[in-house]
Amino acid sequence: MLRHLSIRDFVIVAALDLEFERGFTVFSGETGAGKSILIDALALTLGARADASIVRTGEARADITAEFSTHAQVSRWLDEHALAVGDADTVMLRRVVDSSGRSRAFINGTPATLVQLRELSEMLVDIHGQHAHQLLMRPDAQRELFDTHAGLLDSAQKVARAHRVWRDATHAVDLAQNRDRELQLERERLAWQLSELDKIAPQPGEWEEVSAEHHRLSHSASLIDGVQGALNALSESDEAMITQLAAIVSKLRSLVDIDPALADVLASLEPAEIQLQEASYSLSHYAQRLELDPNRLAQVEHRMEQLHSAARKFRMQPEALPEEHAERRRQLAALDAAADLDALRAAVTKAKEAYLAEATVLSKARGKAAKSLGKAVTKGMQELSMVGGSFDVALVPLAEGGANGLEQIEFRVAGHAGVTLRPLAKVASGGELARISLALAVIASTASPTPTLIFDEVDTGIGGGVAEVVGRLLHQLGRDRQVLCVTHLPQVAARGDHHFQVAKAGDSAGGTVSTVTPLDKSKRVEEVARMLGGLEITATTRKHAKEMLAA
Repeated sequence: MLRHLSIRDFVIVAALDLEFERGFTVFSGETGAGKSILIDALALTLGARADASIVRTGEARADITAEFSTHAQVSRWLDEHALAVGDADTVMLRRVVDSSGRSRAFINGTPATLVQLRELSEMLVDIHGQHAHQLLMRPDAQRELFDTHAGLLDSAQKVARAHRVWRDATHAVDLAQNRDRELQLERERLAWQLSELDKIAPQPGEWEEVSAEHHRLSHSASLIDGVQGALNALSESDEAMITQLAAIVSKLRSLVDIDPALADVLASLEPAEIQLQEASYSLSHYAQRLELDPNRLAQVEHRMEQLHSAARKFRMQPEALPEEHAERRRQLAALDAAADLDALRAAVTKAKEAYLAEATVLSKARGKAAKSLGKAVTKGMQELSMVGGSFDVALVPLAEGGANGLEQIEFRVAGHAGVTLRPLAKVASGGELARISLALAVIASTASPTPTLIFDEVDTGIGGGVAEVVGRLLHQLGRDRQVLCVTHLPQVAARGDHHFQVAKAGDSAGGTVSTVTPLDKSKRVEEVARMLGGLEITATTRKHAKEMLAA
């Protein structure tokens, strides 16, 4: 769950630190006070897009940090991405946006990408925005909500991948049929290039090996002279270093018996003597393998010229020839396969069968889930003052199927008893759409494992008895989850376990800042009374507010 939210210089928030608890928390305040700004700030830490406009006027940057409790899935993800911090049971998400619009993200203090923030946020928070009911007008939003609720997103992704393979295979057939002459010319060009590379058969790492050998062979005389000179100095001349050092070590050994203070000097020289002997042995072994070999040098130079010539011909570095050789072979094989129409058509058939198999599995699962969701939303509609209304998830067959399956998902609704079910986008009024959207949000949240649920003015367009039901539903969700709700309805606010008031005030610079205050019992009465009665709060509205809170 969300434990702490820290906001600095975000829109009209100067500095804000909020602690959160379990249960149902509500945010209320006058219109324009900045209630939804809190949700927007939190959304930034969850990977939402940002620009310079979110930085408070006159400040260099906006800085938002959110601290969450972890659970098993989050801990595994953090371990996999090397972002865990010891045995901590929390995870810290931070977003910094400067006045030029540049953004930086951090997870547990380590720089992270927005993709990582979004992946992690899906395991932590589920946000239902105030415009969710408008999205329900779109077929793709209906499908996504339905598949999410039914737990079919993985299956839907498999269908989309299978459809993409089928589409690509079909495209390859069309390409082969329409570009037969072009493919033939391309094949001839590749075949010539491949034959040229086959003649020299460049091997991976060969250029580096040949260059090193050429360098060594061309300097063989210098190597022989240098190595022999070193051997003479070390061990083979009359004044050899090893002989002199051995004499010194021998002398010191006899002197150590007289004065032990010389033991440290002797301890330093004895390893040196051993190292010089080992160096001498290594040089001697190396010298035995050194020889002037003009024939081998000529062979190496010829090979280098071959590789150089081929590299110039193909306009690349010599070391890239082996990779280019393999790429030309791959391209030619692909063209040969592309020219085989029978094989391509067989691939289309195979891809189509694979797609239909995945899509059929998805369709069966959708059929079961559609009945379940239809019953649940219909029940929710009765509670939300749409008595007699019904909801249905229609699976409309598609002629050949598509990337999203063999059917189109269509939400259908009947607002009253005896009315024919019709597409949601065509028949639902604004108020009905808001209530159906809320029912869907609550039902989808019940099925979601996400520990923190946020509802940003999803109760817009409803009131009266329906608002009481909404408050009760959100309070029930808060028994098992952490639920945060921005609301303008007193019936919802009165159901909260915790209550924050958002307000605007002037600052010393003549600007406007937003403040958030946790409310105790007496202040909650005043806030709920304000929500009930507006600017003028009377004894009657206070009494009503107390009754609502007591209930």
